Amino acid sequence: MIGTMFGALYGLVSSPHIMGLMLIAVFFGLLVGVTPGIGGKLSIAMAIPFVYGMDTVSGCVFLLTMHAVNGTSGQISSIMFGIPGDGDDAATTLDGYPLAKQGQAARALGASITASGVGGIIGAIVFAIMIPVLEPVIMMFSPAEFFLIALLGISFIAFLSSGDKIVKGLIVGFYGLMLSTIGMDSITGTPRYAGHMLFLWDGVSLVTAVLAMFAVPEMISLSTKGGSISAVPMDKGFSYQQLLSGVMEVPRNWWLVVRTSIIGAIIGMIPGLGGSTAAWLCYGHAVQSSKHPERFGKGAIEGVIAPETASNAKEGGSLLPTLFFGIPGSSGMAVLLGAFLILGVQPGALMVTKHLDLVWTLIWALVVGNLIAVSLLLVICRWVAVLTFVDGRVLVPFILVFVSLGCFVSDFQWQNLVVLVVFSAIGYGFLRADWPRAPFVIGLVLGGKAEASLHQALQLWGFSFFLRPMSLVLIAMIVGLIAYAFYKNFRSTGSNAASRMEVSS
Repeated sequence: MIGTMFGALYGLVSSPHIMGLMLIAVFFGLLVGVTPGIGGKLSIAMAIPFVYGMDTVSGCVFLLTMHAVNGTSGQISSIMFGIPGDGDDAATTLDGYPLAKQGQAARALGASITASGVGGIIGAIVFAIMIPVLEPVIMMFSPAEFFLIALLGISFIAFLSSGDKIVKGLIVGFYGLMLSTIGMDSITGTPRYAGHMLFLWDGVSLVTAVLAMFAVPEMISLSTKGGSISAVPMDKGFSYQQLLSGVMEVPRNWWLVVRTSIIGAIIGMIPGLGGSTAAWLCYGHAVQSSKHPERFGKGAIEGVIAPETASNAKEGGSLLPTLFFGIPGSSGMAVLLGAFLILGVQPGALMVTKHLDLVWTLIWALVVGNLIAVSLLLVICRWVAVLTFVDGRVLVPFILVFVSLGCFVSDFQWQNLVVLVVFSAIGYGFLRADWPRAPFVIGLVLGGKAEASLHQALQLWGFSFFLRPMSLVLIAMIVGLIAYAFYKNFRSTGSNAASRMEVSS
């Protein structure tokens, strides 16, 4: 196996043809990633005609590299303007955008880009380690476990809403859960809460909802208060020292990086959960494991690192069931699987026995592609970060047009623009009233997955699925997590109240 592994690396880096294709793939992958609404699925679909007729290795490396680096640049608009590219990047917005407001966009970009690259590499390493123990791990998870994992992610709402905001956070989270039920029932096929509006039969567009809750309210706020996104002048803002400081935050938080990368890769291995789940679970884990959770949402660098490592590490994990079981680990991998089939790749046991050289080539493509993407992005950060110092009156109109195009392109439905306006008004109301918005996205992202998995589990086992060994472990984790969150939040509320009384006396 070691000979095959290093032989694949040599074959990859020694081929000018393949390395040239990787450079092109990295460029277009980064361009797609930084554009809200397009997403990796559309970019792969658009690239299929160009790779048709290529040899198998070249075509697969090109498509996988382009898909893998989408997430490496997706956080740029999240940090710079509070505009998440998709559901995966929304978690980064919570702390990345406040850092940009504080004039620390370069630090946030340096940390997020490096964390993305490291996460992608660790995800590939986890994939490589898991090759000998594939089947038992994948087969451990059933709809019962999918349902409880989704509930585990939803339970992090309690951590994201500290102190007296915990009730508000739960209300907003349940609002997201309610909206996740709009559309066709996954079991009966019956439209719910959609009437004759066909565009809602597939549910509320996640891209539209995320942009409406985060991007538009921030732009409205910026236009009303005036000035630039950054609160500090440009001569005190960007510096290469600040960028390097952000890069060094990754080794300073190495244990968090390792944990969230492994969690992200494992979530990627579970078909159907996807990158949004990985990002939000790891953001919640970062809050839960922090000694100072009150800093999150106000510019905590850990809140940038955790979701970025997870969302990129999940690519290595999701490649595993895609190649070895023919079960896409995410929606992006589903499109990628179709492209692989066109190129002559047949997922299954033969990938381990006869085509292991191709598997190792794809693993190395993840590593090399992420290294190229990180190097390129760190070079151009200087010019990207300057945008946070531009007057908002000049910037806001362009960004709102950008957001509107992203909403339309995501599904090519003009009705999404109406949804954008309605949800933006609600999001701005949350912003003005100081209600947390992150729980809404968690509820919307995980609600549909939880409902579909619950239906399947009940059909298979009835309510006895709660008594499965893995289910009991997950239930104990959920109960313990919620209990600890309430204890920690109410204790901090009590201590704050006591300190205010001491000051007043």
